[in-house]
Amino acid sequence: MEFNPALPIYLQVMTAIKREIVTGTLEMGARLPSVRELAVQYAINPNTAGRVYRELENEGICFTRRGMGTFVTEDAQKVAQLKEAMADELARQYLDGMRRLGITREEALRRLGRFSPVSVLEEKGE
Repeated sequence: MEFNPALPIYLQVMTAIKREIVTGTLEMGARLPSVRELAVQYAINPNTAGRVYRELENEGICFTRRGMGTFVTEDAQKVAQLKEAMADELARQYLDGMRRLGITREEALRRLGRFSPVSVLEEKGE
């Protein structure tokens, strides 16, 4: 993973894990790598890996069973909420970037419509 020097590493690893959860790459209830394994996987300090899991646990994204490891939440509603929040953040980032380019919200949304199969059908009147 290539890290962005402008963002804390633990946040970037958290985002990567969250993405794997919402896309189903990591299934609900799945065991996560140990702290040491996570540190090796992402080439990060074990203390940083520990912080990743503590923060994810504080957010309710994972839970730890003493002596067994850390697991992805089994709460489908929590995963759905996480997916919504991540999608909203991506939309906000897109609109903010377009605004900085001097593009209106309406134009930005119209541009998105060019990539949507639904809007293509709507333009054709189907």
